[in-house]
Amino acid sequence: MASSGSLRMIDIAVNFTDGMFRGIYNGKQYHVADIATVLSRAWSAGVDRIIVTGGSLEESKEALSIAETDARLFCTVGVHPTRCKEFDDSGDPERHFQALLSLAREGVDKGKVVAVGECGLDYDRLHFCPAEIQQKYFEKQFELAHAMKLPMFLHMRAAAEDFCNILERNKHRFFSGVAHSFTGSAEDRDRLLSFDNLFIGLNGCSLRTAENLEIVKGIPIDRLMIETDSPYCEIKNTHAGIEYVQSSWQPKKKEKYDPECVVKGRNEPCLVRQVLEVVAGCKGIADIGQLGKTMYHNTCRVFFPQDLDSAADAILASGQNTS
Repeated sequence: MASSGSLRMIDIAVNFTDGMFRGIYNGKQYHVADIATVLSRAWSAGVDRIIVTGGSLEESKEALSIAETDARLFCTVGVHPTRCKEFDDSGDPERHFQALLSLAREGVDKGKVVAVGECGLDYDRLHFCPAEIQQKYFEKQFELAHAMKLPMFLHMRAAAEDFCNILERNKHRFFSGVAHSFTGSAEDRDRLLSFDNLFIGLNGCSLRTAENLEIVKGIPIDRLMIETDSPYCEIKNTHAGIEYVQSSWQPKKKEKYDPECVVKGRNEPCLVRQVLEVVAGCKGIADIGQLGKTMYHNTCRVFFPQDLDSAADAILASGQNTS
């Protein structure tokens, strides 16, 4: 893979707590833990920051521990909609919430926690958690964002109406956020875009079909972020977006693990570049560098506002190239 040149990217969603990054697939060990190798590949590809996703109290603790291993790693603290039963299962939902709040405070103090999440609604997987419990604890997590003055890292799957209604009720309790791994309809897209403090995160799952690409065309670039959601949501050869992919890494099956190669079927952060390439391709944007700058700026606005001074803001807003 050639050098990324001046391209700088932030992957806003990486599930480093997943067993695949410890070499475990479906409960079986295939290779050594390799987060360090995966990170090295990401940095070389032009990724300069990664947000590690927390999806439960315990997973958020693990995400924070991982984030503390590298200055370029950050994380979220929150409970995924499919795991919201953990509040009730704990026997004391308010105590469970206070533990999340305490963890978020610790992570903010360490400069590592940059968002509340992953939280939201997922009606595709109600067998894990009923809709009413998801709704209750999605709404509860706005208290966390409000108390900590943090943006929100949001999940919406097959639940746009209820999701947007809860967002509307709570829009004054959070200042910004991203609906990540977006796979919704044009109508869903437009409802999300009606919230002026909300961005849309795209990964391989967002770019599967020709219809998906048409929907992406209608998202203004100043409302977009890119992500891998690795180890899931890779861009596959069967996806409509593949025609726009220009970069590649040699894959090898997990059974023949080679640290110089990506694991076939396991997404990883270096591949966020492919997401950027597909967004550029389907939108007809020739200058991937300028598109990358806009994505980077969008991400900093929400998660790393301390990085944006007014001069840089003005330059990026006017579309001028500083190089």
